[in-house]
Amino acid sequence: MKNTLLLLFILINLPLLGQENQPANDSIVVGETKVDSLYREDQFYFGFTFNLLLNRPEGIRQSGFSGGLQLGYLRDFPINKKRTLAIAPGLGWSINSYGQNLLVTENRNDESEFYILDNENDYSRNRFTNYLVELPLELRWRSSTPESYKFWRIYAGVKASYIYHFKSRYEGEGNNVTQTKVEELNRWRYGVMFTFGYNTFNFHFYYSLNPLFDANTTEYNREIGLHPLKIGLTFYIL
Repeated sequence: MKNTLLLLFILINLPLLGQENQPANDSIVVGETKVDSLYREDQFYFGFTFNLLLNRPEGIRQSGFSGGLQLGYLRDFPINKKRTLAIAPGLGWSINSYGQNLLVTENRNDESEFYILDNENDYSRNRFTNYLVELPLELRWRSSTPESYKFWRIYAGVKASYIYHFKSRYEGEGNNVTQTKVEELNRWRYGVMFTFGYNTFNFHFYYSLNPLFDANTTEYNREIGLHPLKIGLTFYIL
């Protein structure tokens, strides 16, 4: 994990291969206004998402609100003269929760057990919460110019994330169960993302390519899986 973060730090701070070295304060004059001709876009980001669980086995359903918060920094490297195309590696953090009816507990041997809660189970809460460190990489197109902060953007990319803390919380029937250590959990997450919008409002989509739990995790001989899909809004700051 430490080696991955060190490599990302080096990539963010190295000049982009093949990019010409130019003065950091190069500027042009438009009318009576001096503008930066070597500008970079959308360095900091934060956003809110609505979280879905796809590829659910029969019997598993979501309940209540499932949401997430994400924020981070992306180093913008323009790759064409007009600076409308760029590559952006970054480092981020997110928290995501999922309300559903899959109870995670353990047996006397400290082995994880999974049970699908049905209508006969009386409970007030059953929720997963994930805390992640994220490594996004975007290919960017935008209609920006040095003198305009309002423009169209289309960003597509991939993201590797690591769940450094997981909590499953169940409350009901006079019994509370909290589970944080689940061997079947896929802590490394890999997914694709897509963002588009104009000016302030930008729609964001993320789909996890690997399941939340190992494919061989079963409940009544059924694979649990679960692929998160996140839909929301992302806001960028220079």
